[in-house]
Amino acid sequence: MASQDIAPTIAAQRFSAVPNLPPADPGRVRELAALVARHASLEGTCPTAIPRLHAIKLSAPSEELVHALHPPAICVIAQGAKRVMLRDEVYSYDASRFLVFTTDLPISAQVTHAKFNEPYLCFRLDLDPTEVSELVLQLGAPLARRCGTSRGLFLSDVTDGMLDAAIRLMRLLDAPEDASTLAPLAARELVYRILRSEQGERLAQVARADSHGKRVMRAVSWLKSNFAESLKIDDLARECCMSTSSLHHHFRAVTAMSPLQFQKQLRLQEARRLLLSEGMEVSKAGYTVGYESASQFSREYSRLFGVPPSKDASRLRDAVV
Repeated sequence: MASQDIAPTIAAQRFSAVPNLPPADPGRVRELAALVARHASLEGTCPTAIPRLHAIKLSAPSEELVHALHPPAICVIAQGAKRVMLRDEVYSYDASRFLVFTTDLPISAQVTHAKFNEPYLCFRLDLDPTEVSELVLQLGAPLARRCGTSRGLFLSDVTDGMLDAAIRLMRLLDAPEDASTLAPLAARELVYRILRSEQGERLAQVARADSHGKRVMRAVSWLKSNFAESLKIDDLARECCMSTSSLHHHFRAVTAMSPLQFQKQLRLQEARRLLLSEGMEVSKAGYTVGYESASQFSREYSRLFGVPPSKDASRLRDAVV
């Protein structure tokens, strides 16, 4: 497999929600922004006292792409704008839309609009697969028209109902005595609102036990736990109760890449973490994540991150100092 297959292309296809709903109430958007700003005490992603809930703030646009394995989550921008890249696909959104990740995906991202006095502010609730599955079972048949794609992330228009649930969840951070009882209800309502949205079936299809999306999630989970191991597609297909051809087809439909390309993304992102956070030597980092060839590791690292691993590690460390 050519190593350039793992490199994201910025000149890419753009996705946007279908503008068939009235715009969300600006007053609700401003209230959510104020709540996120109050609970994002630091720059970046701030976990909160409510499990799975994060407040995100950036006071300037991102100078470079941020690479990460993004968990299943609902992301609602309250102020500013951002673009998320999944290989050659670009998902640009702002306070008029929300983004949902239905499975773990290795992405690149960049905040495109933020100022010191108007920072980028984002509400993020990580999804609980059990909760999603319970709601799908409760609601029964497909909740919206079936979509022509199974991609593991999607954009759609923000609704007032969604904002109400998100605002109530954020308000509970100021009422810890109520949060343990009421926060799960508000989080559940927000997931319900997503399932009832125009693209709710996109989330539902990966929660059904017999779906291809659910089997792909099992493959993703295996790759996350075993990315440093040699990948045998036949074994992975059996692990997921799929044929080899079916695994390739549906895995690419959900993640926009093959299992091998997905594994390479995981390896390189972990190697970058080892270089920066643990100060590991380049050759050891490559070996630790599963590379047997130092030259192949350096070549593929350079294609994904734009610079060789040794130069990247030095640059990142200098930026921290």
